Amino acid sequence: MTTPDAPARFVDLERYPILDLDAPPARTLVGRARAQLAASGACELPGFLTRDATARMAAESDALIGRGHFAETRATVYLGLPEAGLPPGHPRARLGGRSAVEAIAYDLVPPAHALRQLYEWDGLVAFVAAALGKEKLYRYADPLGALNVASMQAGDELHWHFDQTDFVVSIALRDAEAGGDFEYAPRIRSRDDERYDDVARVLDGDRTQVRTIPLTPGTLLLFAGRDSLHRVTRVGGSVARLVALLAYDERPDTVSSELLRRARYGRNG
Repeated sequence: MTTPDAPARFVDLERYPILDLDAPPARTLVGRARAQLAASGACELPGFLTRDATARMAAESDALIGRGHFAETRATVYLGLPEAGLPPGHPRARLGGRSAVEAIAYDLVPPAHALRQLYEWDGLVAFVAAALGKEKLYRYADPLGALNVASMQAGDELHWHFDQTDFVVSIALRDAEAGGDFEYAPRIRSRDDERYDDVARVLDGDRTQVRTIPLTPGTLLLFAGRDSLHRVTRVGGSVARLVALLAYDERPDTVSSELLRRARYGRNG
């Protein structure tokens, strides 16, 4: 039974009835989410958080800015170094543009933080699993990467890239005053076809396949980032862009690699 203090209170349950996933309203919601993912590689659930919860999570995350690790990197869209012996302009031979972001690790997010309470709530992971069409999901066991807040200030950006996981779950907490647009080319590659020519066209500035998802505070986004090329445009203004990233896996006890921890969080523990 849900009590007033349970993390469910952070969710707009009238709009997103996720407490009973076997009930018809929840089944309809799950079906809609799966259809969006299949069609476009992304499922937006605007207003998933209540206004009060969104404001609280943004304020509590503001207090953590500066405690995370700021990293400024360049890599290929595959998050590696350029490969030799490939034709000029090949996506795997191109060093991408600048990526800059502060990552606030899970162990820096206090237990009282509303965002952490929501992430650790079993009701949320059950809904995410259902929406993604997974039989069961587990929260990461990683003390740094299970949950983190990405803070982007003026001048920060994320260059075009593919994720190394099949899906990403994020919650928008606050938009920037300018820029900070999330742009993506939905399902531009697959496990069977890298479609290098299509990827190269996007990198060359062709926007035919590019879509934009507005960062609307309170939105839960499910995103197929492994197959969809994406970026965040350069942020402007004096207000930090805040997005929470929630890590799940189909296997229990998943942790990030030591290399990834050091690159993203500046430490291994």
